[in-house]
Amino acid sequence: MLSKDSVRDLFSNLETGHSDQFFERVRDDVDWTVMGTHPLAGHYRSKSAFLDATFARLGKVLKDGVILKVVDLHVDGDVAIVELRALSTANNGKPFDNTYCWVCTFDRDGRIAKVRAYLDSALVAQLIEENE
Repeated sequence: MLSKDSVRDLFSNLETGHSDQFFERVRDDVDWTVMGTHPLAGHYRSKSAFLDATFARLGKVLKDGVILKVVDLHVDGDVAIVELRALSTANNGKPFDNTYCWVCTFDRDGRIAKVRAYLDSALVAQLIEENE
């Protein structure tokens, strides 16, 4: 059974820079949609496609890579809604302060099977434009 504590524990890996441990609990065939009209937006049908197009790309334009802090979360059945905040510095020295909301559906084994991610599109577009 999915619980608030188990979700918080999973997402704590993103706070400490251990994203590999987080992504071990994401299905290889995850259905991940990044909403918006920015360069990272899209519908990704695998973990590798998502990571290549988003986390890897962000890792090249943020001095300390992608570090996400949990602000709040809600769990109902097999769905977790997680509010996250990125407080990073871009390669050009500008702060990158973005807020995210990930709606995550978990499978019976407790792995993330589907995500819809919402964020500030304009801020991501500016980050990519100024730092790639």
